Order: sequence, then C-alpha cells, then structure tokens
Amino acid sequence: MGGSIFGRNFRIATFGESHGKSVGVVLDGCPAGLELTEDDVQLELNRRRPGQSDVSTPRDEKDKVEFHSGIFEGKTTGHPIMMLVYNENQRSKDYSEVKDLFRPGHADFTYTSKYGFRDYRGGGRSSARETIGRVCAGAVAKKLLSGKGVSVIAHVKQVGSIKALEFDAEYIEKNPVRCADRNVAEKMRSLILSISEQGDSIGAVVEVIIKGVPVGIGEPVFDRIEAELAKAILSIPAVKGIEFGSGFEAATLRGSENNDEISKYGFLSNNAGGTLGGITTGQDIIFRFPVKPASSITVPKKTIDLFGNEKEIVTRGRHDACVAPRVVPVAEAMSAMVLVDMIMADNAGRNLF
Repeated sequence: MGGSIFGRNFRIATFGESHGKSVGVVLDGCPAGLELTEDDVQLELNRRRPGQSDVSTPRDEKDKVEFHSGIFEGKTTGHPIMMLVYNENQRSKDYSEVKDLFRPGHADFTYTSKYGFRDYRGGGRSSARETIGRVCAGAVAKKLLSGKGVSVIAHVKQVGSIKALEFDAEYIEKNPVRCADRNVAEKMRSLILSISEQGDSIGAVVEVIIKGVPVGIGEPVFDRIEAELAKAILSIPAVKGIEFGSGFEAATLRGSENNDEISKYGFLSNNAGGTLGGITTGQDIIFRFPVKPASSITVPKKTIDLFGNEKEIVTRGRHDACVAPRVVPVAEAMSAMVLVDMIMADNAGRNLF
C-alpha cells in the first residue's frame, strides 16, 4: 500500500493506525539548526486532539509527542526527524458489530475491494487519526515560516447554513468551533450540539489565510502553487472540494468584476486569492474548502455485508458531530508544508531558512 509519502524537498512519511500502538511521522528535509522542542509540536497537537471541547469526540487521548531522532541539544540536525504519539484510549470493541459491514461514507468498501482486507477498528489508515503525523510535521514547517514572517491561519467559515461574516483572528482559539466571528460562533456551537443529540452530524466550510508569502513562489503549468495546495488539502479526510479567492462565485461574475486591478500601490482587490498563473502575487493566499458531515452516526442506514447481504447499520463509538474545528490545525499544517516545500524548490541551492 503506497500513498503515505508527501512532499519533495520537505518530505514526510506518516505511519500508524487509529487503533494500533502508535501513530506518527518521519520528516526528511528540515534544515539543520532550527531550534525545536517537543513543546513546539505539542502546542499544535493540542489543537487537533480529541476530547478538547463539547463539540469534539469524547475519546480521551493526550496525544503526547516524543522525538526519536533528528534533534540534538534543542536544534534540528538536518537528519530525518521521527515524531511518535502513542494511542492510549482505543475502544476497539466498539467496532466489533460492524467488522463485517461496510459503513456508509467510510472507506470500508473501497479498501476491501482494492486490498481484499481492511482494519475495521476505526478505519485503520483511513482514520483521521493519521493526521497526527501531519500536524507534527506542520508544526516544524510553521516555525520555519514564522522566521520569515509568513503566517498560516485557518478558521471555520460556515457550519450548516450559518456563515461567519466578520473576521477576528484572536477569537479563533477562544471558542470551541474555531470561528472568527463573535456574532455567530455560539450559534454554530449550538447547532453542532443539537445535531449531536440526534445522533447525526453536520458539514462545514473552513477558510485558510496565508500572509507574508513573497512574490514568485510556484511554477507555471503543473506545479502551480494552488495545485500543490489543492492536493494537500484534498488529501485530508472528509474534504470534498476547494476554491481560491472568489472561487465558485466567479461563475456569476463578469471579467470586469472579477479581475484584480493594479495601481502603483499594488492590487486593488484579491479575487484571484493571491496567485496568478500558478505563482504567488505577494497578496494573501486565501482559499476555502468544504468538510463533509462525519460519516460515523447512530442514525440507522442501509448497507451490505462482506457477502453482499443487505443490512441495516448503526455506527456506535465516540465521534465528532462536526469535524471542522479539528480540521483547522490539519489544514494549517498541510498548507505550511506545501509553502516550505515550494520555497525550498524556488531557492534551490541557497540556504533560505
């Protein structure tokens, strides 16, 4: 089974399963000399971990990271960095009732069809718990970027039909939904809790804003900055689309409305979302993506078993009614890794970081 390696210059390989002994990442390509502690990584993991609020799964995992290589005297050595997190609060018995059933919305059917076998305990590698390794590596990427004045901020833009209209970056981490609008954050939380009480789930939209990126990052044709970001974001479990700048709304606009005019002081708007021709413009890179409703719900649904018999299924266990708040740090991590990777490519042969 392939597909667990991401990046070219700043490259990661994630490992582990949802109900296995541990999960983690091997990061290759980090420059030597970066001051890095486990606390730097733990800060990001704490934002992703389960059980952090009343709108997340009650699975109680501390997600304590351990460095196993690549660090000496508090600095990176330039060699591969191995970061590991032990699973401590699995309840594999929760999945015994569905081990022979295909859960609607999950990868059970496709994994079994492709490989003839699957880890039914939480989905194995298809579980969002795999993203722990991404967040670990993303913490390193974010620290590299911060040294160059680049920041990556994600927030929940919409839950169900409730949309955020205001943006206050400081408020994102002050509410469990990670919404940047003080006027609607509590409404979003109430909706998620109401949906959860019904044994159901709800979808959402996450927005990412990247500030401080210099002009000229990205390559024409196949290696466009937005193409690389799109691949990274679409690799996150539950993500089903992406749009940059004016996005799909551009289909309703005229060129005279959508084009970003330019003055001697710079661009007068940012409908392009910070890229032109696959290359960064120096403006904020802005994109949004939908996160589907979590597939694990207790509402009875139709399915089949391994032998093709029609069945009814209820997916029990501890699950998020809306996964978007915990996707926020994952999206930041993937975005940061893409930027570091592409900046390294753009400055090949020079010690940028």
